[in-house]
Amino acid sequence: MTAPVTTDSELDETPAADERGRPAVRRYGVLALAAAVVVGLLLGYAGGLLTPTLTSPGDTSAEAGFARDMTTHHNQAVAMGLLAFRQGQDAEVRQVGVDIATGQQGEIGTMQTWLRSWKLDPTGVQAPMAWMPDGAGLVKDGLMPGMATPEEMAKLRAASGREFDVLFLQMMIRHHIGGVHMIDGILDEGHDDDVLAVAQVMKNTQQNDLANLNAALKRLGGTP
Repeated sequence: MTAPVTTDSELDETPAADERGRPAVRRYGVLALAAAVVVGLLLGYAGGLLTPTLTSPGDTSAEAGFARDMTTHHNQAVAMGLLAFRQGQDAEVRQVGVDIATGQQGEIGTMQTWLRSWKLDPTGVQAPMAWMPDGAGLVKDGLMPGMATPEEMAKLRAASGREFDVLFLQMMIRHHIGGVHMIDGILDEGHDDDVLAVAQVMKNTQQNDLANLNAALKRLGGTP
């Protein structure tokens, strides 16, 4: 069973320097980020293997639902982070893109390893967010809390310069707020100590990210 790994088919292209003369992201930089994402995934797998299996969560458990849904949620954040690394004009935007892409890819590895250790499939029969009491009402047009629509992702890919930086920050702030709500759900509904411990770390990380994202957005003159 192989966990989904987010990729960007355009990452192999090397863009020219922009109108400000800022050097474009070079190919070796893209390859280094790709390697870092893979390393993060492998470290996540290693961390997930430490989860004991004496009382494994079942297929319809909150833990299984969280692992599956948060993997999907994280995949979009990784894609957005890779775009920020490649297209961002602001140095902080590019750096936060790297941090989010590598960090959340590692967490994907952990969550997929949980499912494997519990002898569960990466996808289940339940609808998205069914593991949360208010989950059904949180899904909009098939998307979980904070997730961008295909149209919004297309707009982000087409943006450049300051427009891209501000749009990325706005979208990632919304994405993280939705993710924190999902994490609060597993902290309330979950029973597996290892899952709860990892979820708390996820929440702490995303709340710290939110503070930095909001500060960067304010610095660039954008609105939430």
